[in-house]
Amino acid sequence: MESIITLEPVFKGKIWGGRKLETEFGYQIPDGPVGECWAISAHPNGDCVITSGEYEGKTLSWLWDAHRELFGNAEGDVFPLLVKIIDAKDDLSIQVHPDDAYAAEHENGSLGKRECWYVLSAEEGGTIIVGQRARSREEFAQMVEEGRWGELLNELPIKAGDFFQIDPGTVHAIKGGTVILESQQSSDVTYRVYDYDRKQDDGTLRPLHMQQALDVIDFDQVPPASGSVELGDEAVSELVSNSCYTVDLVRVAGEVTVPCECPFTCVSVVEGEGTLNGMPVKKGSHLLALSACEALELDGTMTLVISHL
Repeated sequence: MESIITLEPVFKGKIWGGRKLETEFGYQIPDGPVGECWAISAHPNGDCVITSGEYEGKTLSWLWDAHRELFGNAEGDVFPLLVKIIDAKDDLSIQVHPDDAYAAEHENGSLGKRECWYVLSAEEGGTIIVGQRARSREEFAQMVEEGRWGELLNELPIKAGDFFQIDPGTVHAIKGGTVILESQQSSDVTYRVYDYDRKQDDGTLRPLHMQQALDVIDFDQVPPASGSVELGDEAVSELVSNSCYTVDLVRVAGEVTVPCECPFTCVSVVEGEGTLNGMPVKKGSHLLALSACEALELDGTMTLVISHL
């Protein structure tokens, strides 16, 4: 029974993207500004093709539908997670995502979008926006109307190794000069609040979604003060665990064994190189460990981010 599969990433051209997916990760990417690598995805907007083993050439969504036993018979209509690398050369729009209930009702039955960010690199003096300070729809709408962004938005300094959990209803924006690994629900629903009035190649503005944003913003949320993570000496550190996913940081110096106790585990190598269950892996390698994989046997000098239900 297949235990680990590799996948062909899907790349997304973005108005705010850069070329670091090529220069820093060695991916072959399309011309122009490329903002996202959908590394482990079965979403219709970017369905990864399997590049190893018995099911080579099939898509991940096909495997989920046709061979659920490989995923420990996990429940759900769609493969529930999506892992991507984001290269923000310029600022992303100020945006917010819905929860499952709102997305199911208003976005053709889509999942909501809960996500989290592990910062891979950030420019000196870089910042990120996580959270906002308005306490009501009316106050938020008024502050946007008056352009009081400095008062409204919670802007934080960031550095490599920071981590942010972005729950539905959190106003957020990745800023230019930042590369992150994002683990999220398999959803592509984004409500833009502001996009700096920048024009696309055809001269048009990207649409805004202020009414939907006002519907879904969580006005009771307390914005974070920092993205700093306290890591102990152990190889595996839990970054977050919630009803949608658990995300761990794995630091390998020599040999490390990580038990796989879940129906499947998404694995991304974000620094260094080594072997995983005997396979050579390096920065930019992404693998999906299926239910038949009892453990990740890691050897080398590398950092991984892994996620599972």
